[in-house]
Amino acid sequence: MKAIQISGLRQMQIVNVPEQELHADEVLLRLQYVGFCGSDLSTYLGKNPMVKMPVIPGHEIGAVIEKVGADVPEGLKPGMVVTCNPYTNCGKCASCRNARVNACQHNETLGVQRNGAMREYIVLPWEKVIPAGLLTPRTCALIEPMSVGFHAVSRAQVTDIDVVLVIGCGMVGMGAIVRSAQRGATVVAADIDDEKLALAKQMGASYTINTKTEDVHARLLEMTSGFGPDVVIEAVGSPQTYQMAVDEVAFTGRVICIGYAKVEVSFQTKFFVQKELDIRGSRNAQPSDFRAVIHYLERGTCPVDRLISREVTPEEAPEAIQQWADNPGKVFRILVKF
Repeated sequence: MKAIQISGLRQMQIVNVPEQELHADEVLLRLQYVGFCGSDLSTYLGKNPMVKMPVIPGHEIGAVIEKVGADVPEGLKPGMVVTCNPYTNCGKCASCRNARVNACQHNETLGVQRNGAMREYIVLPWEKVIPAGLLTPRTCALIEPMSVGFHAVSRAQVTDIDVVLVIGCGMVGMGAIVRSAQRGATVVAADIDDEKLALAKQMGASYTINTKTEDVHARLLEMTSGFGPDVVIEAVGSPQTYQMAVDEVAFTGRVICIGYAKVEVSFQTKFFVQKELDIRGSRNAQPSDFRAVIHYLERGTCPVDRLISREVTPEEAPEAIQQWADNPGKVFRILVKF
């Protein structure tokens, strides 16, 4: 079976791997589209501390059910278009006991701590397979990254009286923009790329700020009558954007951290206390977030084609990820078509 493998720093190749055995409680999926995400790029660049190498990347999945095991519920049938929840949960740690399985202490994400979906077929427990209704497999490959942004909005408890600043207009940030707008909030999108900011407006942002060319602090005070945003969602993972989130959020505001910073971040911790901030991490997504994204995409209002930067074959994947590494700011999603 053909698969894509990352074996070391900037080393990606096509390999042949054995087919997986199908057990009674499992589903065999035929992969059609799998997206490259930021964690895959970090793995390729040797900057992902959580990865177990060598690894088959990929956890943004658009697939069709090929076969089901004997104990799989009748709701999952061959031929159905599906996506997948790519995270594991142990059922025993503090997170699982608190019904926050997305943050399981012992989570293993497809393509990170275990081999992922960039292969022709994959076998998964039926509980992790999510029917996608009338969506195409191509669109399904966008569900998981958007669900991460949706989950961050839930963590922020966004309402219609909030001003929400989303820092970073990649796929995860776009998910946060969409979900905040759905909840009636006033959304401000911040990024260094004007093309992404224009798309953010189409996705639901009321205002945009180019953090490279504009005075972020002055613009935010102008937009919020001097208060600052009630919620800041950090979806980049750099020291500068983490500091911006804490500096710019309103007094008694909420800061939601999605991005993994690759180096230590220094803060003026006085703002933690003076502003009495709620600073919350947001990890992965809950099953309800996946369902919410599917519901949104089924409406047909999402500019799917603008979110997909490129489609490649498995043989073209090494060149595509190298080009993404050379120019990361211009890519939303690269999809590998199997």
